[in-house]
Amino acid sequence: MKKYAIVVERAERNYAAYVPDLPGCVATGVTVEETERHLREAIELHIEGMREDGLEVPDPSSIVDYLEIAGGLL
Repeated sequence: MKKYAIVVERAERNYAAYVPDLPGCVATGVTVEETERHLREAIELHIEGMREDGLEVPDPSSIVDYLEIAGGLL
């Protein structure tokens, strides 16, 4: 099992998500949970398509972390 980092962003009326290690693999949803569910399906289809096209599926390599910024700067 591989564990890919995902990015979920708030859009104007929904959420959008993507996988940094799988360019072009994106999904949207009304809630974060729905977006993650759609992205899981998108990842599976994306990887299946890459394999069918004879492409190498990249291993996860993105690092996810948060940086704390002093409140006075924001």
